Amino acid sequence: MDNCSQTLATPPTTTPRGKISIFDTTRRQNMSAIRRLNLISQHISPFSASSSSTTSSSTHSKMPVSTQAAHPLTLIPGPVEFTDEVLQAMATPSQSHVSPQFVSVFGDALALLRQLFMNTDKSAQAFAIAGAGTLGWDFVASNLIEPGEDALVLHTGYFADSFADCIDTYGGVPTQLKAPIGDIVPLDQIEAALKSKFYKVITITHVDTSTGVLSDIKTIAALVRKVSPNTLIIVDGVCSVGVEEIRFDEWDLDFVLTAPQKAIGVPAGLSIFIASGRALDVFKSRKAKPGSYYASLSKWLPVMQNYEAKKASYFSTPPVQNIHALLASLKQILAIPLEDRFAAHEKMSTHVKETIESYGLKQVAVRPGYQAHGMTAVYVPEGVTLPDFLPKVAKRNIVLAGGLHKDIATKYFRIGHMGVSAIGEDREDFTLALNAIKDSLKECGYTF
Repeated sequence: MDNCSQTLATPPTTTPRGKISIFDTTRRQNMSAIRRLNLISQHISPFSASSSSTTSSSTHSKMPVSTQAAHPLTLIPGPVEFTDEVLQAMATPSQSHVSPQFVSVFGDALALLRQLFMNTDKSAQAFAIAGAGTLGWDFVASNLIEPGEDALVLHTGYFADSFADCIDTYGGVPTQLKAPIGDIVPLDQIEAALKSKFYKVITITHVDTSTGVLSDIKTIAALVRKVSPNTLIIVDGVCSVGVEEIRFDEWDLDFVLTAPQKAIGVPAGLSIFIASGRALDVFKSRKAKPGSYYASLSKWLPVMQNYEAKKASYFSTPPVQNIHALLASLKQILAIPLEDRFAAHEKMSTHVKETIESYGLKQVAVRPGYQAHGMTAVYVPEGVTLPDFLPKVAKRNIVLAGGLHKDIATKYFRIGHMGVSAIGEDREDFTLALNAIKDSLKECGYTF
C-alpha cells in the first residue's frame, strides 16, 4: 500500500473506538509548516509507551498519522488526497533545474515512469513536462497526425469529444464511434471502421471520468494490430494510470498520456506520457512541421533523453518541485508490485460499488467488467437533486464531484477512490464517505 506513515509533535486524539479521527487535528494546526517538515524528515515517532492511555501500543506501532492541516476529504476523480511525503517534496527549496541534484531526481523519475507504464523497450521514451494532462492531446494531435489525416476516436464520454476537438484544431480529421451513455464501443464496430479506411491513429479513453466506463485496452489493441497494424494506438490514461492495468510493451501500445493528480497522487502541473519507438519514428518521418512550438516532440525528446541519462538539458524550465513530488510518489507506488496495487484498488472499488448498490442507487457505467476501479459514477435517486444532496455531503467534510457528461450532468455524482485514500493502510476515508452519502440521502428525504 501507499506508505503514509507520518509523525506528530504530540499524540493525536482518538475516537471512542480508538481510531484516529482524520478531522481531529486541532493540535496540529498550531504547528508551523517548517516544524512539521523537519519532524517528518527526521522520522520522529510520537508513539511511546506513555504517549496515550486511550489507544493500545499495538495500534500505535502501525497507525499512520497525517500531519496535514484539517481539511475536508477530497474524494473526487482527481485531484485526490496526497501523502505527506509528496507534499513535503512539493516544499523542496528552490533548486536549479540543471544542478546535479535535480538532474539525478529527474532522471530517476523518468526511469520509474517506465516501470509504472511497464516499459523496458528503450526505443520508447517517457516524458514529464510542465502542463496539464490535456497537453498530452496536443502532443498527439500536433506531432503524430498531419493535417488531413484520419483519426478514429472511441467515445465513451465527455473526454472523447474534447480529444476529437483537439485533433480537429491541428488539422486532423476525427471520426467518433459513440457508445450509448454508460456503455462501451462494440468491437465489431471498431473492426468495421478500421477496415473502411486507414486511420493514422485510434484514440481510446481508458477510463472516461464523466461516466466511469472502463475500456478494454488489451483487447482493442490486439484487434487494431490484426486489422490495421500501422495505426498508432493512443490511450488517454489520465484517470487510469496507477490504478488500472496498462502493459505498454506487452500490449504493443504507442502513446499513453496521463496526469499526476489522480492515481499517481501528485498535485496537478505535469503532463506525463510515454511514446513508443514506432510513434517516434512516425513523428520523425512527418512531412509537415509540428503544429505546436511548445508541444513539439522535436524540442522535448532530446531533453527527456538527456535527463534520463543524468545529463542536464534545456528547452523550457521544468517544474522542479513537481518533479521532486513525482519521484516521491513513484517510489511509494512501486514499493509493492503493481499487480498488488491494482488488486487493492479493485477491492476498494468493489466495496464502494456494492455499498452504493445496497443503498438502492445505480451506476452510470452499466456493464459489469467495464466499470472503472478508481471511480464510480452514481445516479441520484428520484426525488433527490444534486444542489440539495452535494452540499449536505460537504457539510460532513466529504467532497464529491457532480456530473460532467452534458446529457446527464444534473442526474448523477461521482466518487473518486484511488491513491492513498483508497488503499492507504488503516485509512477510514470511505467508511466516512459512504456513511456521509447515506446520511445525506436520508436528510434529502430518500427512504432506503
